[in-house]
Amino acid sequence: MFAKPARGCYNDREPPHRPCRAAGKHRAGKGQKWHMAELKQVIASNLIELRTNAGMKQADLAEKINYSDKSVSKWERGEAVPDVAVLKSIADIFGVSLDYLVSTHDEWEDKANQARQKPAETGGTINFRMISCVAIMGIWALALLLFIIFWLRGSLLWLIFLGAVPVSLITLLVLHSLWGGGKYNLLIISALVLSILALVYFSVFSRNWWQIFLLAIPAELIIIFCFHIKKPHKQ
Repeated sequence: MFAKPARGCYNDREPPHRPCRAAGKHRAGKGQKWHMAELKQVIASNLIELRTNAGMKQADLAEKINYSDKSVSKWERGEAVPDVAVLKSIADIFGVSLDYLVSTHDEWEDKANQARQKPAETGGTINFRMISCVAIMGIWALALLLFIIFWLRGSLLWLIFLGAVPVSLITLLVLHSLWGGGKYNLLIISALVLSILALVYFSVFSRNWWQIFLLAIPAELIIIFCFHIKKPHKQ
């Protein structure tokens, strides 16, 4: 009588030295699950690093890709993985390749990649603040130069400095939209409207048209409503 091969280790239709197919499938399934779990953690780590380096919140990134901040939170916790189309959109937002999002990076490689990126793409807080300060100081220096020129000609045009306020706010709005994520755009635009109304009022100050400031009420309401118009988020 011949001994039967051990159950679960060999198939009776295959030679004893070959492992059964069921066992091979079981091992492949475990490897696939482990690989997916590792991929989730890699993507989560890269998302957190790219988003924080860009000075963005989860809600900011969610708004750009038309998803909810809860979905972004799940991705960064490694509980889910966005599909390829979403990963491509995220990669385009941060100026990296799709391969970068799904690959691991050690500390030295991260620093080298950040050094190669442009300041506008990295959105560094120091660069953004310094560039904004330099731009606004340049506007006020130009205003002072114009004031001195008119002063030397016998005219004191103080309205030049009042006109520099909306110009500075417009410059700050543009720079903040490019590098700051637009977090304070509502406040900047509100201040811009008030500064323009003040400029118009003081330009015709002799007529005392104080009623012009009543326009600020509907203007501010329109601005607030516009900032609350959002597309429905995908879950």
